[in-house]
Amino acid sequence: MMGSNRLPEIRKARQILGRTLIFRDANEHDAAFILELRTDSQKSRYLSATTADLEKQKTWLNLYSKQNDQAYFIIENLQGEPLGTVRLYDAQGHSFCWGSWILKVGAPSTAAIESSLMVYAYAIDHLKFQSAHFDVRKGNETVWRFHERFGAMRVDATELDYLYRISDERIFEAQKRYKKYLPLPVIIN
Repeated sequence: MMGSNRLPEIRKARQILGRTLIFRDANEHDAAFILELRTDSQKSRYLSATTADLEKQKTWLNLYSKQNDQAYFIIENLQGEPLGTVRLYDAQGHSFCWGSWILKVGAPSTAAIESSLMVYAYAIDHLKFQSAHFDVRKGNETVWRFHERFGAMRVDATELDYLYRISDERIFEAQKRYKKYLPLPVIIN
């Protein structure tokens, strides 16, 4: 069959519903919230630099809306309150990258684990990727330890970052281990 050798592609979803969180496709109206997160002195320590230019952020989001090679989500609670962001991008064969993962101060303590499970449920279960690759700033110990507990393997390092890979097998193990945080399949609209 011709389609069986087709590589997975990152596709946008209007909405992904988890247990207590919703991923909503980011748009121009989210620019101020995103900028607030990305320029927060505590949150931005481990991010690529962002200027506090609202018009630039709106322009980037408008450009994003016309692209089909990434998915950028606003993480919200079930009441629609924005809690953070996450992005899937850089598809390489059967692997995808994820990042721009920021949760605001005061987000529920379970938001990190549930949002990461939602990323993998969407990318592995729905889009049919087989692994993920990503980098984490060396100084961001809380996040790289989180990924290592989840099953990611550190495969390399640069001057600034640790580079990670995680296979679908390890993701499936983590999905079972952390099932209480996302017991049902995600609903994709």
